[in-house]
Amino acid sequence: MRISLPFRQHATPRTPLVRALEAAVGSAHVLHLAEDLLAYEYDATIERRRPDAVVFPRSTEEAAACVRIANEHNVPIVPRGSGTGLAGGAVPAQGGLVVVLTRMNRILELDPRDRIAVVQPGVINLALQEACAPHGLLYAPDPSSQRICTLGGNIANNSGGPHTLAHGSTVNHVLGLEVVLPDGRVTWLGARQLDAPGVDLRGLFVGSEGTLGIVTQICVRLVRAPEAVRTMLAIFETIDEATEAVSAIIRRGIIPVALEMLDQEIIRAVEPQLHVGYPLDAGAVLLIEVEGLRETVLEDEAAVIGVCRELHAREVRTAASEDERARLWEGRKGGIGAIGAVSPNFYILDGVVPRTRLPEVMREVMRLSEAAGFRCANIFHAGDGNLHPNIMFDELEPGAIGRVLDLGGQIMRVCVDAGGSITGEHGVGLEKRSYMEWIFGPPDLEAMERVRVAFGGADRFNPCKLLPTGRGCGHAHATELLRHLETPGVYV
Repeated sequence: MRISLPFRQHATPRTPLVRALEAAVGSAHVLHLAEDLLAYEYDATIERRRPDAVVFPRSTEEAAACVRIANEHNVPIVPRGSGTGLAGGAVPAQGGLVVVLTRMNRILELDPRDRIAVVQPGVINLALQEACAPHGLLYAPDPSSQRICTLGGNIANNSGGPHTLAHGSTVNHVLGLEVVLPDGRVTWLGARQLDAPGVDLRGLFVGSEGTLGIVTQICVRLVRAPEAVRTMLAIFETIDEATEAVSAIIRRGIIPVALEMLDQEIIRAVEPQLHVGYPLDAGAVLLIEVEGLRETVLEDEAAVIGVCRELHAREVRTAASEDERARLWEGRKGGIGAIGAVSPNFYILDGVVPRTRLPEVMREVMRLSEAAGFRCANIFHAGDGNLHPNIMFDELEPGAIGRVLDLGGQIMRVCVDAGGSITGEHGVGLEKRSYMEWIFGPPDLEAMERVRVAFGGADRFNPCKLLPTGRGCGHAHATELLRHLETPGVYV
């Protein structure tokens, strides 16, 4: 006996947009029912907006066809990968068509001799790493979400990761891009080698957050896996001591491949779940990794240990095996997810400050959080001053969301006033676009908007993202978000 579920809207009419998309990619790869669209109205932030339709192209040709169809029906286009973004970049702020690229997930070429790979945008970051390993190679950018984030999403936000302190972020490893432009044309930016002649449109596209077009193929450079790696855990009584040690290590002329910090709040979330060996009574720990030639690595390890002891580390451990090293990194990679076990909700921030200002900025972050009545767990890329405060709250508590958003704005302001920025790797997206005026003047923002217009994507490709302009976007987006989130049953 067949049972019809009452909430499933079988009779929902297919719009002309949906019918055209189904003809292009097949009905199995187009979503339009309200209950199916729920999963695509948000990413990993607290922003919300439901799309009109979702499509899953399989090839460059299908992606281009979807763009042309959206243009014909005059609807906005929002590119999307795995939806792990942390700034609302994949939220369809004006509805429209969400183009999900996860079906385009093939590694098209891996050339160990020239050390390049050509991949589709839906390839998971870790999948490329695993494919490179048998050849003694690696793809350096490694976001903490690398088990699920896509390379297309990494390009959109110019993602970093723990191991980009020495290697650089995504833009330093992308050689060329095949893209679908906002008018549906397909072209290549960059090349298969470094330093292609002409204007660096490849570099311009990386970090553009889906506002200039859709990436359909990516050519990346690979690097040789290091001869030797040493991973250390330095344990400190206070955050101040740990952050002072960060600058001291760099001043000594040592550039670790990774220099990460976890404070006591995050340690107490991670350790009971993952049992990786972080001491629960530590004020903070630094996870430090050096790599290179064996002799150089041993020298750097000794120097790092010496600096940490000078800065009052109560203990510095070096991983004695690959298993122990993997456990230490498991705590870092799984740290943010572990917060979900100790707090109903959390709001992750992404600010950047000069390394030398870390101690005072961290003190102010903790002071502001305490004054607002929230616990704050910190886990971040200390080596390049990229902070990730995680504000823990319960969205069911009346007024909590508004207070969290206000606190987030205050923390971002502290970062800017310290000579830093509003994002290091998560992007601006919908979440922080109104903060862009804190660091850029009108001429700067106008120049950026002109680039968007030149590509043809103004007001149509991922509208309301990155820049504090755009028709129908609403400047005070956080206020609108708050109003809708605190009204049951209403969506932005």
